[in-house]
Amino acid sequence: MNKVNNPIIILVADDDVDDRLMLKESFEEARLANPLHFVTDGEELLDYLRRNGDYRSLENLPLPGLIFLDLNMPKKDGREALGEIKSDPEFRRIPIIIFTTSRAEEDILRTYDLGVNSFITKPVTFEALVKTIKTVTKYWLEIVELPV
Repeated sequence: MNKVNNPIIILVADDDVDDRLMLKESFEEARLANPLHFVTDGEELLDYLRRNGDYRSLENLPLPGLIFLDLNMPKKDGREALGEIKSDPEFRRIPIIIFTTSRAEEDILRTYDLGVNSFITKPVTFEALVKTIKTVTKYWLEIVELPV
């Protein structure tokens, strides 16, 4: 996929409205031109990927090339959604970054066992968040080769 003509879509799954706003602003501050989409729980994330319900209109658009996933969300938490995504041949190659407040060793081990690509604890300050977003997106969007 040509990264200039077809920028990679970034999907963020996070139920906290303040965290979504901070992430949106940090992506803007980092000057990322990639399309950024948000969902609020694991069920909505899976509907987005499967193009179900409110997301049927996206069926002709590419899937996201990178997912930021919070762990603690209502309906279906990040662990459950991660397990479903990584067990589905259509979606398992999409890189997923756990982006959470958790520092629990059991969360780190379990999500890597489920196939997560990175585990990042959310920074506390906006400045640190912007720095993290710049670093993470530079790696995932500029350095590595993602599957088409």
